[in-house]
Amino acid sequence: MLGVSGFYSAMDDVVELNPSNFNKEVIQSDSLWLIEFYAPWCGHCQSLTADWKKVATALKGVVKVGAVDADQHKSLGSQFNVRGFPTIKVFGANKNKPEDYQGGRNSQAIVDGVMNTLRSLVKERLSGKSGGSDHSRQDVVELTDDNFDKLVLDGDSAWLVEFFAPWCGHCKTLEPEWAAAASAVQEQTKGKVRLGAVDATVHQGVSGRYGVRGFPTIKIFRKGEEPEDYQGGRTRADIITRALDLFTDNILSEDTLKTCVNSQLCVIAVLPHILDTGASGRNGYLEVVMKLADKYKKKMWGWLWAEGGAQMELETALGIGGFGYPAMAAINARKMKYALLKGSFSETGIHEFLRDLSMGRGSTSTVGDGAWPKITAVEPWDGKDGELPAEEEYDFSDVDLDDVFDKTEL
Repeated sequence: MLGVSGFYSAMDDVVELNPSNFNKEVIQSDSLWLIEFYAPWCGHCQSLTADWKKVATALKGVVKVGAVDADQHKSLGSQFNVRGFPTIKVFGANKNKPEDYQGGRNSQAIVDGVMNTLRSLVKERLSGKSGGSDHSRQDVVELTDDNFDKLVLDGDSAWLVEFFAPWCGHCKTLEPEWAAAASAVQEQTKGKVRLGAVDATVHQGVSGRYGVRGFPTIKIFRKGEEPEDYQGGRTRADIITRALDLFTDNILSEDTLKTCVNSQLCVIAVLPHILDTGASGRNGYLEVVMKLADKYKKKMWGWLWAEGGAQMELETALGIGGFGYPAMAAINARKMKYALLKGSFSETGIHEFLRDLSMGRGSTSTVGDGAWPKITAVEPWDGKDGELPAEEEYDFSDVDLDDVFDKTEL
C-alpha cells in the first residue's frame, strides 16, 4: 500500500496518486476509483480526512480510494478540471472522463454514492457495453504522407506528432497516455494545439523527411518554424504541460483564466491595442512572453495575455491602469495576491521580476476586493493588423449652407 504524505500515512487504506503513478494505478486499471483532489492548506479538506480514511477502509477490496495533493501536483488537477478543494471524482468505465461526485461529504453518504456507481458499472458490463476509453482516441489525428503537409505544415495549429511502429512496445505503452493527452489538449486549447500520430512503417515519406530512426519519436511543429524534438516525459501530465506551452495565443477568457489561476502562479501580460502596435509589434511582445514561458516551463505556471482596455475590470483589480501598456501581473490565486512588473517589458526585465518573486522579494497587493472580477468575452486575435472602424458617410448634397450660416451666430 502506498501512503499519502500529509493527511494520510502508510497505515491508511488511501492510495497516494501523483503524475508518476496515476496512469498505471488508475487509467490502466479495471477497478472503479474514487479520488479526492485536495490541498493541504484547505480547511474543508482537513475536515474530510477522517471520513476519507473510513471510506477507504469500508471499500477496501471493492472500490479503490485515492488522494491527490493537487496543490503539489497541479498538472493532475488541471487535467481533470479541478477548480476547488476538496474535489471528489469517480473514475469508472471511461477513466479519461471521470464524473464529479455530487453527494454528501460524510463517510456513509460517500460510500452509498459510490456503491450506486459500482452497480451501474456492473450492469453496463453485463449488457456488453464496454464504456471504455476509446472516445479519447478520436482526438489523436491520424497523419499520413498525403495529409501531413496540409494539416501540420499549412494549418494554423501547433502540433505534437508521434512517429510510431505498431510492433514497438514503448509505443503501445505511450498510446493511452497520448490519447488521453490529446483529448485534454483539444479541450483546453480549443484545437489551437493538436496531437497527431504517424505510422512510420507505412508512411515512410514523411518519416524519412524528418529523420525518424527510433520509436516512438515525438516532434513539435509550429507554423513557420523548423520542427524540434520533444524532450519531455512520456506521461499524460508531461505531454499536456508541454502542449499548453505551445498555446501561445492563449488570450485571456473566463475559461483560460480559471485554468491559469489553478497554477502556482498565473502570469498575465496586457498588451497595447493592435492599432497602436500592428501585428509585428504585438508578435514582438508575444515572442518575449513565449521565451519566458519556455524558460520557466518546469514550474508549470500559467501564462495569458489580453489587449489593453479589453478587460477593464481585471485591469482595475490588478492596479494596471496607472502604468500604461504593455503591463504584466503575476497572481497567486490561492492567496489572492498579485505583483506588478515595474521594470522593462523585456526578456531581462520580466526574468528579473519573476526571479524576485520566486525568491520572496517584491511587493504584493490583494486582487481587487478579494474576488475575481468579471471577464469580458472577446474574439481571439486573427494575427492581422488592426483596422480603423469605417467612418459613416454623410450626404450634404441637400444642405443649404447659406441657410445654415444665416442662423448661426458668428
